[in-house]
Amino acid sequence: MFAAYFDCPGGPEKLYMKEVMKPHPGEGEVLVKVSASALNRADLLQRRGKYPPPKGASDILGLEAAGRVAELGPGCTGRWKVGDAVMALLSGGGQAQYVAVPEGHLMPIPKDMTFIHAATIPEAWLTAFQLLHFVGKVQEGETVLIHAGASGVGMAAIQLVRLAKAIPIVTAGTPEKLKATADAGAAAGFNYKNEDFSEKVLEFTQGSGVDIILDCVGSSYWEKNLNCLCTDGRWIIYGLLSGGEVHGDLLARLLSKRASIHTSLLRSRDKEASNAMNSLAFTADVLPLFSAGPCPPLRPLLDSVYPLHRIAEAHRAMEENRNTGKIVIEMP
Repeated sequence: MFAAYFDCPGGPEKLYMKEVMKPHPGEGEVLVKVSASALNRADLLQRRGKYPPPKGASDILGLEAAGRVAELGPGCTGRWKVGDAVMALLSGGGQAQYVAVPEGHLMPIPKDMTFIHAATIPEAWLTAFQLLHFVGKVQEGETVLIHAGASGVGMAAIQLVRLAKAIPIVTAGTPEKLKATADAGAAAGFNYKNEDFSEKVLEFTQGSGVDIILDCVGSSYWEKNLNCLCTDGRWIIYGLLSGGEVHGDLLARLLSKRASIHTSLLRSRDKEASNAMNSLAFTADVLPLFSAGPCPPLRPLLDSVYPLHRIAEAHRAMEENRNTGKIVIEMP
């Protein structure tokens, strides 16, 4: 089969389409013939040698995939059959023509949804769902600050916060991205490049601050995050785009607000039962809303599609922050 590959860490130019061995489904696994797989920041980090796959996971890039069941491994329970349209969150291997997936991690593709659009769902929407409900325990009426609001996770989080009858506000880096977040349901948006988002958040909340912060940025935002976090607020870190080294009195500031820091990485939990539980809850509570009537309440946001042989171009687009929503890789 063909797969996205690189021989040594480096820039996008290291990527190419390589012929590799097709995987075989193990005990309780399903082999999926992949039609599309979305690109994630983790793929960029792995390509640079900064985010290796967990032990036992495929070293092929790709944390999500959509396609059809091609083969059932030994011990499968019969939930899926050959030909079923499925999607999945993965610990690796999605940017290839085939991938083996634990059967409990597969999700059905919503009715009438294309494989291209389905590929935008697993990583972004499951991440946002877990962060909001399993980690942050969002409540009706709370205000949630979402950094990188126009990213895949950000756009999913906006819609899920609205679904929870809470209030989403965002940061983004361009007027176009802020408009996209507003169209998705953000109550307010702030350009982190030319305004102090913590001051704007305090203005919006009339000085009380936000209840939850979804933060994929890390160290460069810590002071502003604590400035605009309310008493007893929850600061959830799921990425470190600006690094993880903090200089300053973070603990005293955190203590003064009785605030809490939570951290989460879906990739390191891919094989765990808790991730299968997330998939089950998401399948039951959220997936039907992607196909509920002519104007479904939830919608994935697709930025662009690249064929596998142009994988390097897709990486460059994400590194330059050109995308609003998800970049999808289509398999040959």
